[in-house]
Amino acid sequence: MLKKIFPLILIFSFSLLANVMVGAEDKNAYLPQLKSKNVALVVNQSSVIYGEHLVDILLQEKINVRKIFAPEHGFRGKADAGAYIKNGRDSATGLPIISLYGKNKKPSKKSLKNIDVLVFDIQDVGVRFYTYLSTLHYIMEAAAESNIEVIVLDRPNPNAGRIDGEVLNMKYTSFVGMHPVPILYGMTIGEYALMINGEGWLKGHKKANLTVVPLQNYTHATPYSLTIKPSPNLPNDLSIYLYPSLAFFEGTTFSAGRGTVQQFQVYGSPYYGKKNFTFKPVSREGAKYPKHQNKVCYGVDLSGEFIETNAGINLTYLLDAYKHYPYKKKFFLKNRFIDKLAGSNNLRQQVLAGKSAKEIKQSWQKELKVFKVIRENYLLYP
Repeated sequence: MLKKIFPLILIFSFSLLANVMVGAEDKNAYLPQLKSKNVALVVNQSSVIYGEHLVDILLQEKINVRKIFAPEHGFRGKADAGAYIKNGRDSATGLPIISLYGKNKKPSKKSLKNIDVLVFDIQDVGVRFYTYLSTLHYIMEAAAESNIEVIVLDRPNPNAGRIDGEVLNMKYTSFVGMHPVPILYGMTIGEYALMINGEGWLKGHKKANLTVVPLQNYTHATPYSLTIKPSPNLPNDLSIYLYPSLAFFEGTTFSAGRGTVQQFQVYGSPYYGKKNFTFKPVSREGAKYPKHQNKVCYGVDLSGEFIETNAGINLTYLLDAYKHYPYKKKFFLKNRFIDKLAGSNNLRQQVLAGKSAKEIKQSWQKELKVFKVIRENYLLYP
């Protein structure tokens, strides 16, 4: 079934939102495991149920929460992408906050001393280069090395019906891609944790003592609209759906809308050949120093884009930008960040060679077929 006009997706999604029970809401499934234990939480601004943060709920339940581990964007989810996050203390509860996006991206043995259970409850968006996956990996790895339990409270994947993109070549492993999966992998964060464990991706092929608290009333075909921004530059459903296609611009001279109120819903450059739409990135929360700050960018407005439920990655945006950019040798940034996002240097080379979107996507199919077979082993939902 096609959802053709974006506003209709919002209406339909909210109609189903109340029926889905996220893992954190099923307290009877995990509170018994936390009683009389020292607990650390891996949470951010999305770790909310019934309008309250999980930290506050567990403290009300007399759970001995000892500390908070915060991922990229921080505990409150306001920091810039890639910004160095410092350790601190939560002003509301007094709990220490340890950053997993600063000097250390993996919990140290010292930080885990006297911790019995790590609880992970963060909203994911189903895209390989969204760094919460890497935080999950390092949490599981550290827990396995220290014999600590891990409980993942599952949440829906708003891109669950989409599997597409090149499977990561492990020569290009980085914090924006640690596992041999496609850009869109069609799994919830809980299912993904099971795959990390089952495929032996942790260091030394260790396995975490893992429990996934599943969703209720959910399938991979269930539309799900997020009520809280999963990160500062994904403000709405459309940005989340366009993110896997427009994030490629992070590795180019083009802006994908950071520094505007249409993040990942527009793209452009001061030197883009088409001039039918303009925007100006400025410093704002979540984008302190945006690309092309205070410069007029000519580009494309996708805020009225039609969406198909199972639509894959749309390469026409990237190919259009390259075609109409006059300084083609400077289109891709020298740091080759595009290769880390894409999963290898193939996409960059294919664009430079003038390949069509159809030809590029065809090159992904063999490995996608293999991944889909592996994926089936870890699915919790139909």
